Amino acid sequence: MKILIIEDEKLLADSIQEFLNNKGFDTEAVYDGETGKEYAELGIYDLLILDVMMPGMDGYEVARKVRSRHLGVPILMLTAKSGIEDRITDLNAGADYYLTKPFDTRELLACINALLRRQGSQVDELVFGNTSLDLQSASLNCGSNSIRLSAKEFDIMRFLFNSGKNNLSKEAILAKVWGYDSNAVENHVEVYIGFLRKKLASIGSDIHIEAVRKLGYHLEVH
Repeated sequence: MKILIIEDEKLLADSIQEFLNNKGFDTEAVYDGETGKEYAELGIYDLLILDVMMPGMDGYEVARKVRSRHLGVPILMLTAKSGIEDRITDLNAGADYYLTKPFDTRELLACINALLRRQGSQVDELVFGNTSLDLQSASLNCGSNSIRLSAKEFDIMRFLFNSGKNNLSKEAILAKVWGYDSNAVENHVEVYIGFLRKKLASIGSDIHIEAVRKLGYHLEVH
């Protein structure tokens, strides 16, 4: 699970990152709202931990920007304010839950696990055109035809299904599937897109993975 921490208190952000890394999460931390918004809009994260009070672009604005892009990633707000109006503002901005500072790391972990379970239980399959992606078996299904995907094929296909007709850059796919610190290059993406195109064709899918020069890939029904 990939988590983005957006918190301008660097010491706190780094301590949260270290704690979550030790719990097995893949985390990144950024220290201002504008950078956080840019990272969040890549669509590669499973959860955002977002501080409210930041200079420049605050957490409310970051959350609204993310939601305006129709990104359904869970957002956990961190706030120093505990008044009812502040909590309502958090939720209206697009947060799924909030924690009041200071908080216990056990509570933080419990909130994260609850939000991720809720996110994962919403759907068992994704559908586009006449084809579904089964999230439990990692298989593509079209009518009575089915084909299993490798781990990376599944991650790329899920990313494409979630994005639909919105273009995904090769950089975003590399970051999501291989990770920022990987030695993988854009050619790896091209090779796996080729694998997926063949598998879609083999089951009679009406989905095509379209390539747009300099913008990346998206799905279309033909």
